Amino acid sequence: MSTPLSHLVLTDLAPAHRAGRSFGVTSVCSAHPTVLRAAIRRARRDGQPVLIEATCNQVNHLGGYTGMTPADFVRFVERIAAEEGLDRGQILFGGDHLGPNPWRKEPAETALVKAEAMVEAYVTAGFSKIHLDASMGCAGEPAALDDRTIAGRAARLAAIAEAAARKAGIAPPLYILGTEVPVPGGADHVLDTVEPTAPEAAEATIAVHKAIFAEAGLGEAFSRVIAFVVQPGVEFGSDNVVAYQPEKAEALSAVLATQPGLVFEAHSTDYQTQAALAALVSDGYPILKVGPGLTFAYREALYGLDMIASELVPGYGQRPVAAAMEALMRAAPADWQGHYHGEEAALRLQRHYSYSDRIRYYWNRPEADAAVAKLLQALDGVAIPETLLRQYLGGLPLAEIAGKGASEVLVTAVDQVLGLYAAACRPAA
Repeated sequence: MSTPLSHLVLTDLAPAHRAGRSFGVTSVCSAHPTVLRAAIRRARRDGQPVLIEATCNQVNHLGGYTGMTPADFVRFVERIAAEEGLDRGQILFGGDHLGPNPWRKEPAETALVKAEAMVEAYVTAGFSKIHLDASMGCAGEPAALDDRTIAGRAARLAAIAEAAARKAGIAPPLYILGTEVPVPGGADHVLDTVEPTAPEAAEATIAVHKAIFAEAGLGEAFSRVIAFVVQPGVEFGSDNVVAYQPEKAEALSAVLATQPGLVFEAHSTDYQTQAALAALVSDGYPILKVGPGLTFAYREALYGLDMIASELVPGYGQRPVAAAMEALMRAAPADWQGHYHGEEAALRLQRHYSYSDRIRYYWNRPEADAAVAKLLQALDGVAIPETLLRQYLGGLPLAEIAGKGASEVLVTAVDQVLGLYAAACRPAA
């Protein structure tokens, strides 16, 4: 049984950090085809592996909001990789927040049985980095569970993952564990500050997971835990970003000195500066998860092109993509209601421009797909004057996008964000 690429890359994170040569890995948490194309294209260009992760709500054995099972998602990514000329062996697949979260309104046992089926589907499909997240309460339970309950449920899911790997004849996965897990997709309220996980809480979490895995006969599986999720003090809400402050996380980072085989995984790193991302890597948080920040960049560029087409193409209309998305989100509000707050004018702005980027849940719907296709067709073969590029896409490298088709402009917008992560992840000199 050959050692998968993920084991070779990810298992070196902890020893590299201890040796003072920290490097990072960008975790691309998205199912959007333009985001995936940008990530895959960068991996091919840089000659580096790419870590692509699917979340439990996005992709699961029942389809998730994308309609894809884990096997479907793998095939979807592989098709884009084939088009971009990236070898399949350069792709690492990860499963994010795998646990009862999609079914947390149901009784715990019902939700956990569904979570088991999801974990089995992920491992069988070839996902080799598995984040087990049982941190949320289910129906009738407190919102926050105690460490022993969370660890026990994680061990239960790990046993399923181990059995699935044996049955499929593939290498067993690497694991990410933890109890202080940020909400997927960012906070749903204004944040002025976020306190890092207390060092003693991180140490207790690691210890209880180790003990419960051992009690369950999963000691060998625990040896493949490469990271714990903690809160280093980074987060984003609808309208603001809490920046990483290394001095506030110094005591938490020091915990890794007593945990030689582990690093920490940083969630919600979207919208951080390159300097902040590099500091996270250096401080022991080398797995940098980003998702909404990438689709936010996609939407920014798409709306810029929508404005350009409105100015440039006779008969195109006034911002039909934005209008279509507004109509779609108002007609099907479940994916943003409860996350955005305020009067109607504030809600309208958040629907389109929020850092939480709940609009990302709508891009794969037929109405959105048709509006984007109309835009790309309207600009096909149209030379966009540099003045319009400056006006509506001034945040992108103009020399790079000049003369490019609209689809390539969108890829460039996403890649600009990925470039910040790539630079932050490089080993310190």
